[in-house]
Amino acid sequence: MRALVTGGAGFVGSNLCWELSARGWDVVALDDMSNGVFQNLQGFPGDVVAADVGDVAYWAPRVGKVDAVFHQAAITDTTVTDQKLMMRVNVEAFRDLLGWAAKAKVKKVVYASSAATYGDLPVPHREDATPKPLNVYGFSKAVMETVAAEAKGVKAVGLRYFNVFGPREAHKGKYSSMIWQLSLQMREGRRPRIFEFGEQYRDHIYVKDVVDANIKAFAKAAPGVYNCCTGRKTDFNAIIAALNEALGAKLAPDYFKNPYSFYQNETLGDPAKARKVFGFAAQWTPERGIADYIGGGRKPATVGV
Repeated sequence: MRALVTGGAGFVGSNLCWELSARGWDVVALDDMSNGVFQNLQGFPGDVVAADVGDVAYWAPRVGKVDAVFHQAAITDTTVTDQKLMMRVNVEAFRDLLGWAAKAKVKKVVYASSAATYGDLPVPHREDATPKPLNVYGFSKAVMETVAAEAKGVKAVGLRYFNVFGPREAHKGKYSSMIWQLSLQMREGRRPRIFEFGEQYRDHIYVKDVVDANIKAFAKAAPGVYNCCTGRKTDFNAIIAALNEALGAKLAPDYFKNPYSFYQNETLGDPAKARKVFGFAAQWTPERGIADYIGGGRKPATVGV
């Protein structure tokens, strides 16, 4: 099997490239290197094409025929307020990609959507809810889903990623996961700073599960949109406890008042549809993921399943 992974030098994209290659796929990573970094693909045995996803005329002859497309390229910075830029990069480039995929007779396109499409809807978030994004990033992902549903001649599967963490995210800096950012504070011996009183929770999903969801979706999922989540609540106090265990530390949280009125106190996905349709169920609890990622594989003392 041959795959094109867009955003291949980015966080999820690079993890996909490595895992697909390990499973025997012939993989082409496509990345304009504006957000991804070469270190994520250092030693990668597949091809790397440097190009913007929207510049199909340039990269298509270089990529050639593929069986699968895993589309991860996007502006993921939710603080970007340039609406035209966000829509051009996230939506219009995707539209062009789907047009090429149809002509090239690609078997299936699996693309990254986001839990940001739900906004502040009540949890647990289910796929049949009407999207209510709070920013242009979430809006762009909702429009991508509409574009995919209306695309002719290509099967497209969208995965709404929840709070992804794991290896190869460090290049994202302040936009990396809170798990990574808190771990950096704690490695320096500083108390991890979180909002009062650490009871806000997220549906944290390990990147290895996200990669597995992409591969399973290509193999079995019918066209449509599915949550890519654990269906499990993990608050920030529990995250800090797991980080302490992984790092061999005993650092208490440094609580401070939340200054943001628009902050989401909770995110939680319903994993039932993905489990039923293509057999995806997250295998990594946040505690196990943190032990594998931050602690170098050290098993936590307790794992909540």
